[in-house]
Amino acid sequence: MEHFVFEYPWLFLLILLYLICEKWCPARLETILFPGADRLADIVKSRPTGKKWMRFLTFTLLVTALASPVIKDEVVLERDKGYEISLILDASGSMAQNGKFDIVKNIVTQFIKERKHDKIGLTIFADFAYVAVPLTYDKESLLRLLDKVEVGIAGTNRTALYEALFMSTKLFKNSHAKRKIAILLTDGMDNAGTVPLEVAINTAKKYGIKVYTIGVGQPGDFNPYVLRKIAQETGGRYFEADSAEKLKEIYKEIDRLEKSEIEGNRYVKKRYFYMWPLSAALLLMAVLVLGKIGRKRRV
Repeated sequence: MEHFVFEYPWLFLLILLYLICEKWCPARLETILFPGADRLADIVKSRPTGKKWMRFLTFTLLVTALASPVIKDEVVLERDKGYEISLILDASGSMAQNGKFDIVKNIVTQFIKERKHDKIGLTIFADFAYVAVPLTYDKESLLRLLDKVEVGIAGTNRTALYEALFMSTKLFKNSHAKRKIAILLTDGMDNAGTVPLEVAINTAKKYGIKVYTIGVGQPGDFNPYVLRKIAQETGGRYFEADSAEKLKEIYKEIDRLEKSEIEGNRYVKKRYFYMWPLSAALLLMAVLVLGKIGRKRRV
C-alpha cells in the first residue's frame, strides 16, 4: 500500500523560526556582486512585499526538501495465527491411474487457497525427491507451479518416500514457528532406498515437525504400518483415502488444526522526491540573487 510521508516532519518547525527571525532579526548586509546579470534585473519585482514572499517560498521549499518527502510502498505480512506447512506429494507413475494425481492437485489447490495466513512449501517425489517451492506466503506462485506439476516430473519407476520426508524437513531448519506441519500423501511404498526411514523420522522430530500421512488407494497399494509409524512418532495422524470425497474430508480435518503464531515479514520500498523542492528552491535563490545584482549594476 502506497502513502506519502515526510521522513523528518519536525524540520517544518524551522519555518516558524524563520518567521520569528523575519520579524525580529532583519538582515543588515546586502548580497554579493556578480558581473553580467543586468539582463535578469527585471525578473524580480522591486516591491519589497514580492521579494519577501519569494524568500519565504524559497526557505519553505528548502525545508520541504530537508524533511525528505517520500512515497512508501509497504508490503506487510502481519503476525497471524497460522502454520508453516510442507506439502509432500507423490508424483510417481502409479498416481496417474484413474486420474488420482489430478484429483489430488485439485483438492490440494483448494486447501492452499483456504490457508491464507500460512507459509506453505511443496516437495515432489517419485524416483527422487526435490523441493519444488520453499516455505512461502506467495500462494499465487505456489499454485502456478503446482498446476504445472505432472506425473513423471521426477520419474515413474520408483517411490522415494523416505527421501521426500527427509528433504522436506530441511525447509524448517531455520524456522521459529511454534507449529510446523508436514502433510505426506502417497499411493505407494518406498523402494528407492536412498534414505533410511528412521533417519527421516528422527530428522522430522529434531525440527519439531508434526507429520500427517495419507495413504491413497487400497491398503495393499501403500504400507499402512510405515505411514502410521511416521505419524505416531512425530505427533501427527494417519489417514486412508479410497475416494475423492474421503480425501477432501481428510484435508478439511487437517484444515481445522489449531493455529500457531508465525512471525511475518515487512518490506518497505521508498521513492524519494526531495530533489523537486530542492531544485525549485535553488532556482528561486538564483532569481533573487541575480535580480538583486542586476539592480546594483544599474545604480
